[in-house]
Amino acid sequence: MASCNLRSISLPSRSHPLNVNIEEQLCKLKASQSSSIGHKLSGLKDLFESVDDFLQLSFAQQPISNDSQSQTIENAMNGFLELLDICDTTRDLFSQMNECLQELELSLRRRKGGDSSLTREVDAYMVYRKKLNKEICKCLRNIKKKERNCAAGTFDNNSNLANMISMLRGVQEISLVVFEWILSFISQPKVKSLPSGWSVIPKLLQSKSVSCEVKKEVNEVEKIDAELFILKSSKDISISAIQNLLKGLETLESSIQEAEEDLECTYRLLVKTRVSLLNILNH
Repeated sequence: MASCNLRSISLPSRSHPLNVNIEEQLCKLKASQSSSIGHKLSGLKDLFESVDDFLQLSFAQQPISNDSQSQTIENAMNGFLELLDICDTTRDLFSQMNECLQELELSLRRRKGGDSSLTREVDAYMVYRKKLNKEICKCLRNIKKKERNCAAGTFDNNSNLANMISMLRGVQEISLVVFEWILSFISQPKVKSLPSGWSVIPKLLQSKSVSCEVKKEVNEVEKIDAELFILKSSKDISISAIQNLLKGLETLESSIQEAEEDLECTYRLLVKTRVSLLNILNH
């Protein structure tokens, strides 16, 4: 998971419980070592729900008194608009990944019993994956750029507005980190390409104890890649091996589908937060 130096949130001495809750959620997301997409997105959804509740508080709804404050709010709105775009792109990429897996599963189920090779099915899958990975890498570069811009922000005073914006900036920072981690889950690792073109396969897969090692060292997507690599290299593919692969594909498809649904919910929460900021600006 990518790292990001989150600034501390300087809130009033008598902080509202929501302020404390948001700070705790930020720290929890930053420190999380979970490898579960669902856990990451659940934490992000809880954070956005707390942020929107915070923006409904009376001291957050104070009238904007000058152009500088208006610009500050607009900048925060733009930051959440960027998160909306990233969330939408991430959701679309997960949808494409699911389509890729479904195509592979369908081709395996159509496979004739006499076939002794998976070369055709696996090569088609990897071509799709390579194309998808280019889009993922493009989005990841965009996130990296946003992270640098987000970390560059500073504020000149300790007013309630400045503290609120500082909190929102912290939320944007950790959100970018989480989206980066989520996209990395379905991206192809940058490792030295193997002769066969399977750049996604770690060296550990070249040993005979692959099935045991994979579960400990790689995520579900990489595990499928690894199993495909092994089966493609095999001269004799058993029916049980295909069945195990299909079970793995079904499990991964279910996880990707759940992530799509969580991303849809996250998107709606981001829209709600941006609307709340717009209401503050027009207050």
